[in-house]
Amino acid sequence: MSILSKIVAISLVGMAVGSVYVTIERIFVLTRAFKSSATFAKKSRPLLEELDLGKLEELAKGKEFEKAPLAKLTRMGLAAYNRHEGAEERLEFARRDLERRLDEVGSEARKGMGLLASVGSTAPFIGLFGTVIGIIVAFTGIAAAGGGGIEAVSAGIAEALIVTAIGLAVAITSVLIFNYLSARFDKLDMAMQHAAGELLDHLEAHDGRSA
Repeated sequence: MSILSKIVAISLVGMAVGSVYVTIERIFVLTRAFKSSATFAKKSRPLLEELDLGKLEELAKGKEFEKAPLAKLTRMGLAAYNRHEGAEERLEFARRDLERRLDEVGSEARKGMGLLASVGSTAPFIGLFGTVIGIIVAFTGIAAAGGGGIEAVSAGIAEALIVTAIGLAVAITSVLIFNYLSARFDKLDMAMQHAAGELLDHLEAHDGRSA
């Protein structure tokens, strides 16, 4: 390979390493998010049924659930609800705040996904660029030597096509992983939206009981 082709190949390997890192890190985040949120939901259920918002907020603020998305969402919803205590519209304030917080939680959970999308869309073109460079170098060498048999041409083209193969392998893998993680994140988003709606229902019931 020429120096430029090697640079392209090294770049593709670097993109592959970055994709692997993001994949492992996001899978870990997703696993922890589902597990911690499920544990929080189990412990918070009796408090919600009893409309004990004080203990619910205390549970959500506990160190055990510091990074649990469901606990974080509950903390934010209760904070917005309590911030407007006494106001007739406080439930509406809490609803609007939760909608914004849902976007924040979803955006935070999807950190690094942009890298996978970029790798999946650009890796084939980078590989093709390396192949074009390799073919140009091969034919330039043949022209400079004043000729060359089919063996020389085939060897140069085969060497150049290696970069395209690497690019396609990296791109296909990244796209498959991106689609898999996106489906998992969509499931997490749906669960958070359901939890936010349930929290608002219990806050409404709390207002009715207070009245």
